[in-house]
Amino acid sequence: MSEIKERSPDQLMVFGIIGGLLGIYLTYLLPLAGERIGGKIEIVLNTIAPVAGALGAICAVIWGADAVRRVAKYGLGTGVPSIGQIALGMGIIAAMFGLAIIKTQPLAGPVVAVITASIIGFIIGWFAQNVIKMKIPVMIRCMTEIAAAGAIIIIGYSAAVAGNYDFVNNLIPRVFDNGVILFIFWVGAVAMLHPFNACLGPDEKQKRMLYLAGSTGASTMAIVGLAAIITIGASGAITMILGIVLWIIFYKKFWDEVYNDAASVVGTGLIPKTEA
Repeated sequence: MSEIKERSPDQLMVFGIIGGLLGIYLTYLLPLAGERIGGKIEIVLNTIAPVAGALGAICAVIWGADAVRRVAKYGLGTGVPSIGQIALGMGIIAAMFGLAIIKTQPLAGPVVAVITASIIGFIIGWFAQNVIKMKIPVMIRCMTEIAAAGAIIIIGYSAAVAGNYDFVNNLIPRVFDNGVILFIFWVGAVAMLHPFNACLGPDEKQKRMLYLAGSTGASTMAIVGLAAIITIGASGAITMILGIVLWIIFYKKFWDEVYNDAASVVGTGLIPKTEA
């Protein structure tokens, strides 16, 4: 591990859960607030509400990427894509279960989805650790976190395309029936698993990886916004533009970290041509 002070797993977990769920809930609550206020404010709140879902998903991408990093540092370099795919697989199952089973209590749906994903992740992590005998100390916790992050990613990006996370009226016709959920599955998984896969190596650092995670989450937000233009119109355009802006910001931060780390390596001098 790097000697540079890193963000703790607990800090990133709080960031991912609170930020992710807040963004998801705003897609549902902002339009309700708009109905009470009325006028132009109602139009504005209805337009920006779906954007919040994608922002919440980015929080979960950053959290999930760090969880992937912690478990994959035990030598699972080639297993990173598998971890990302299984995470989003658990996320889709949990998201559908949580949102579909609590139709009459929409505010409970996302929480039930995250809890369900956490339980599935815990079970898979337990089997990997105790049955398959992978002998990775953080396996159970990280699989639990990755699954929960996957559920938030699925719901957040889906809400950005559908307008909110209403399962029957919005998600099914605007995300599931047209196949957009398949796209969200793949790009959501890549957004979470790619950062560590791209940064791994002896000089890998958390800060650089987290900036790249923000970049992949934002680029996914931009692509999701493009799909949302077809389903919900103007809100999708805002999501796409904001995603592009955030991608530029995060990628610039990542690029700066790359340059700083590369400069420190170059500054050590050239490799000697002969052995001392």
